[in-house]
Amino acid sequence: MVVGSYVTGLTMRTRRLPVGGETVLADEFDHGPGGKGSNQAIQIARAGARARLLSAVGDDAFGQDALDLWAAEGVDATAVLRGGAHPTGAAMILLEADGENRIIVFPGANERLDADAVAALALDDATVMLTQLEIPGEAAGAAMRAGRAAGLTTILNPAPVRPLPDAVLADTDIITPNESEARVLTGRAPGAEVDELELCAQLRARGVGTVVMTLGARGALIAGDGPPVRVPAPAVTVVDTTGAGDAFAGTLAATLADGGTLPEGVQRAVVAGALACTKLGVVPSLATAAEIDALRAAQR
Repeated sequence: MVVGSYVTGLTMRTRRLPVGGETVLADEFDHGPGGKGSNQAIQIARAGARARLLSAVGDDAFGQDALDLWAAEGVDATAVLRGGAHPTGAAMILLEADGENRIIVFPGANERLDADAVAALALDDATVMLTQLEIPGEAAGAAMRAGRAAGLTTILNPAPVRPLPDAVLADTDIITPNESEARVLTGRAPGAEVDELELCAQLRARGVGTVVMTLGARGALIAGDGPPVRVPAPAVTVVDTTGAGDAFAGTLAATLADGGTLPEGVQRAVVAGALACTKLGVVPSLATAAEIDALRAAQR
């Protein structure tokens, strides 16, 4: 069960980002489906598990695009809120030639997601609850609370990052921050110099069960009850990093939903995140189970 956002991504690729007051020409432009909730649900389905999504779209062309996409990808969208006064959400993605990105998100219809929408979900056949912070905090907190009450494994991908109350963290079995997100969650500046294990320990002290910190090209760090475990990432040629975090979270959730262990889930998630960096765009870069397992096998 994924509770999260859908937005249409508008991507401009340029050799460098403009400074304040400057206009630069883009080399390419395209638009396509995005939103962390939608991306992660699609990744779950491609990774081989069943995915059901609670999101919200407007009564517009972008909203219809979303419904068509989920039908094609095998994502159960029966819980998605449709219509209403808000347009479908949108994101502007500025992508530099080296693959780095800057993203601005307009939530739009995602603002309709709240605790009541989460409470209406049927969770009898679910095993994992996954949410992010691209939706109202009330909905994300309700998702973790509902998942915990129903006995699901609860996973929080804290992006875009914001400070969170201890009650939400206490309902989170697994949190998947990157380094800058972990710093913000522990009350620091995004670029503060802090030891990774210290950040993990502080998050666990606030109630999180296990921290799975994503480390980019260095892979991921698992910090739970036992000794910390580092999972290396395969070396790839980076084209576009935009969908890597969603590929990671969705693959981790899919592996756990199918009965895999946490170490196995993180290993597969690291590979999926690396594969997502090798293609332009988000949805086109989300790997299938066969692609993930093939690269894992090549690493051995």
